[in-house]
Amino acid sequence: MDTAVFPGDDEARETILAVGRRMYEKNFVAANDGNISCKVAPDIIWATPTGVSKGFMKADQLVKLKLNGEIVKAGNLKVSSEIKMHLRLYNENPAINGVTHAHPVVSTSFAIAGMALDRAVYPEALVTLGVIPCVHYALPGTEEVPDSIAPYSRDYNGVLLANHGALTWGTSLMEAFFRLEAMEHYAQVILYTDFIMGKANILSRSQVDDIIKIRDNIGVSSGGVPSRLAARPGNLRDVINNPARRL
Repeated sequence: MDTAVFPGDDEARETILAVGRRMYEKNFVAANDGNISCKVAPDIIWATPTGVSKGFMKADQLVKLKLNGEIVKAGNLKVSSEIKMHLRLYNENPAINGVTHAHPVVSTSFAIAGMALDRAVYPEALVTLGVIPCVHYALPGTEEVPDSIAPYSRDYNGVLLANHGALTWGTSLMEAFFRLEAMEHYAQVILYTDFIMGKANILSRSQVDDIIKIRDNIGVSSGGVPSRLAARPGNLRDVINNPARRL
């Protein structure tokens, strides 16, 4: 029996609008990009419509539909063609109650480069987010996209869509959005350490094992573990005179 506590219709719609504004203000989306959904019953969600900026949506523009795609309530706008991604995630993993899709600049750049976010450099990212795979390219709006993400729906918290953008999910819509924020922050850290500074202390197996225990203790079982780890810790000494800075 499903024991999940779902938000009511009004709360779900207000949360979708709030997340849309935050996505727009943070430059995670441009123009009418992105889509958001929130579950209000085991087989019913509210979702964003097509053709509307996520920063300027109205509650009466949102679409209510079943997980089989049947529309329950809609205004004068159609649901996004990318709702297929959301429906597939909800059907693959009943624990998912919220989904966000956006095009944050740095995360999307990694997706365009075909690079996963999988560097063991940042404990907070490993706890709240985990590894973010980059799934193969599929034409947006087609069934190929949900097919590409389905294998990751239970063991991970988000994916990069090759040459497309970012997709995250969670046990609530706010958790999904916070994972989107965490993904973009993680991508920025990797961009700086790997491609600007050119240097990073990679965490060791023992250090990552300790981080995963923290993740387990707070009830997060998904996220995966980076495969490339240091043989031994390289960050156990204080740095007073930076050896990387040579005049």
